[in-house]
Amino acid sequence: MPLHLAVAMALFYVTASLFAIAGAEDPYRFFSWNITYGDIYPLGVRQTGFLVNGQFPGPDIHSVTNDNLIINVFNNLNESFLLSWNGIQQRRNSYEDGVYGTTCPIPPGKNFTYILQVKDQIGSFYYFPSLSFHKAAGGFGGIRILSRPRIPVPFPDPAGDYTVLIGDWYKSNHTDLKARLDRGKQLPFPDGILINGRGPGGASFNVEQGKTYRLRISNVGLQNSLNFRIQNHRLTLVEVEGTHTLQTTYSSIDLHLGQSCSVLFTADQPAQDYYIAVSTRFTSPVLTTTATLRYSNSAGPVSGPPPGGPTIQIDWSLNQARSIRTNLTASGPRPNPQGSYHYGLINTTRTIRLANSAGQVNGKQRYAVNSVSFVPADTPLKLADYFKIGGVFRIGSISDNPYGGGIYLDTSVMNADYRAFIEIIFQNNENIVQSWHLDGYSFFVVGMDGGQWTAASRNGYNLRDAVSRCTTQVYPKSWTAIYVALDNVGMWNLRSEYWARQYLGQQFYLRVYTTSTSLRDEYPIPKNALLCGRASGRSTRPL
Repeated sequence: MPLHLAVAMALFYVTASLFAIAGAEDPYRFFSWNITYGDIYPLGVRQTGFLVNGQFPGPDIHSVTNDNLIINVFNNLNESFLLSWNGIQQRRNSYEDGVYGTTCPIPPGKNFTYILQVKDQIGSFYYFPSLSFHKAAGGFGGIRILSRPRIPVPFPDPAGDYTVLIGDWYKSNHTDLKARLDRGKQLPFPDGILINGRGPGGASFNVEQGKTYRLRISNVGLQNSLNFRIQNHRLTLVEVEGTHTLQTTYSSIDLHLGQSCSVLFTADQPAQDYYIAVSTRFTSPVLTTTATLRYSNSAGPVSGPPPGGPTIQIDWSLNQARSIRTNLTASGPRPNPQGSYHYGLINTTRTIRLANSAGQVNGKQRYAVNSVSFVPADTPLKLADYFKIGGVFRIGSISDNPYGGGIYLDTSVMNADYRAFIEIIFQNNENIVQSWHLDGYSFFVVGMDGGQWTAASRNGYNLRDAVSRCTTQVYPKSWTAIYVALDNVGMWNLRSEYWARQYLGQQFYLRVYTTSTSLRDEYPIPKNALLCGRASGRSTRPL
């Protein structure tokens, strides 16, 4: 066969495979991203950051429900790199999740094309670099998934729609922070807070008087819960991680590590500039930073001190969290109301209790879940599962319940049955605010309270309109309970969003398994999947 015909046939089959996996009837959006090092000065000190197409933070992804996102990532760093997609459920396709348990890293000088579909999703999320301690160097950006045109949204179109990425930050380079953790040391208190990659007074948002705007806020930080507020303006919560909420109005709102939400506010004050303030919660000292809300007809700069917010008050935050409820009559990604799924009438088939802990192993700081501190294997777990490579992980290497023993190291994987409906209890016996994220899913946050969870705690569960989200906080010496329908086959990372804790072992993988090989249950391994570790040299699927 002539060369040009062979190339044409190969391109045809690659394109056909994209349509077969992602669904030919849904639109495609193509992205080409170059990941490079670059000098950044977010807190006035030169640092080496990760840039996406020369930007820090990276560019937003704009999409619509069911869109197929084809994202070609070129790694121009001198180290391996991966991007993960916080809140994107990767339906039937955990191979694309972009964490080391599912996806081989992109080697230096190479590229990898992610094939994602935002199937049956709406809302506000973000992407981030998942390997090593790369998140401390940037490389993150916002993701927004709009409703399809014919699906009603429970509020009028805003005059503007802004991504707001907030997070604590260190002046040290990510390599120095990683080296400190590798030596078994804890990280110091962060040096500051960034708003869209800028330090105090660096970011601004333009508005016109009398108009209403949407802010999609994500806490992309490393260590601290944050409080967000705008001087003299009220915030109406309308969406949390893909769920339309009851439209409750707040003076300020807490976002814990890894969490995202949307608020509306109206520029209804006298025309001038106003402070946007973000500060740490439950810390001493309290870090605060500001941005500027600028009216188009502003008569002058910001005046007075930045607005104060809550500091160490846990009850304030707990009460606000309990007030966040699902809007049962609003449509989600489909036209049927969000309340049509009656999760409270389904019997759970399993209860998993997870307790976080901190301690020393071989003289070094480690963090654990049910006493197991996760260590990565030499091969992504999903690839080892697919190729049936023994010795990479053991199913059941983490227990359903804490047993109170000392911390030990293992590549922890918990098995779970496809289509089970389970209850997970996060028990936090430490004096920190914990934040947990589950890839591949949204779950119903049915309860949270202080003390130890018991079976009697179920009497206080919200079984009617609990918010469905993918990241939940657990307050100090407290518990949080979630319900989750395991309807997405794959290998899914369950991790602490407290990033040093995640890096030093506070995570594991939930293997949602079925014996079925039907495409209705799980897609086959991508033809372009990178193969590494003990999967090297094997083949994916022929074109």
